[in-house]
Amino acid sequence: MAKAARQEQPRSSVWLEGKAHRRRGGGQPSGLDRERITRTTIRLLDADGLAKFSMRRLAGELNVTAMSVYWYVDTKDDLLELALDEVMGEMRLPDPDAGEDWRDQVRSLAREYRTLLVRHPWVSALVGVYLNIGPHNLAFSGTVQRVVRRTGLPAKRLTSTISAVFQFVYGYGTLEGHLASRAAAGGMSVDEYFQQALTTVTAAPQAADVLRESREIMAARGGDTVAEMLERDFEFALELLIAGIEAMVAREAEASGTEEAPGKS
Repeated sequence: MAKAARQEQPRSSVWLEGKAHRRRGGGQPSGLDRERITRTTIRLLDADGLAKFSMRRLAGELNVTAMSVYWYVDTKDDLLELALDEVMGEMRLPDPDAGEDWRDQVRSLAREYRTLLVRHPWVSALVGVYLNIGPHNLAFSGTVQRVVRRTGLPAKRLTSTISAVFQFVYGYGTLEGHLASRAAAGGMSVDEYFQQALTTVTAAPQAADVLRESREIMAARGGDTVAEMLERDFEFALELLIAGIEAMVAREAEASGTEEAPGKS
């Protein structure tokens, strides 16, 4: 009789186990602390990506032994979770109580999240792998919830609305980050990589029809550089989502028989 497959347990969190702020006893290497380790981790992840990151590589960059790093973190997972939350703190969050229009605050949050994903392409691979309950991520999540609540949608629609906006941003920022990383790995600018990719695809007869239509669509969109094209697409897609939220607020108001104008809160 075949043995049942072992179920993988949900990953715990450095923030749950009291390890996020813990320091070990004496004997730590001089000049080393968790803040420096985390900053160096982020720099290595930005430069080399998640796949090439290792505790040995980190120790070499810090000019210490690998065991020295373990005075400050128990596991590589703990360190990656700390690095993830640290970069989440780079986002500038609006004040939901400032009286600013919710539309502008949704735009601001979406742009900040996209910028983060492009600046640190490794972040998208870690989001969802960890519980993401560090202080910076909780601040971001709390702000998103409070801003979206101000749209006027009922509570039962808020999670769907958050998913529509921020899963779009996650996907867009992830692909944009991949594009930048791929170009950098080939020693090219994004524009050079894009042109090379177009040239390669043009040589494939089976892609001719799709490529022809794609060229027409891209020409209609406008933009002299890849950055300009990506910016135009992102901003228009974001406006579509905001318009969709406004339409759903109006629909909910009509269904409930209220006279209140949609989305004025």
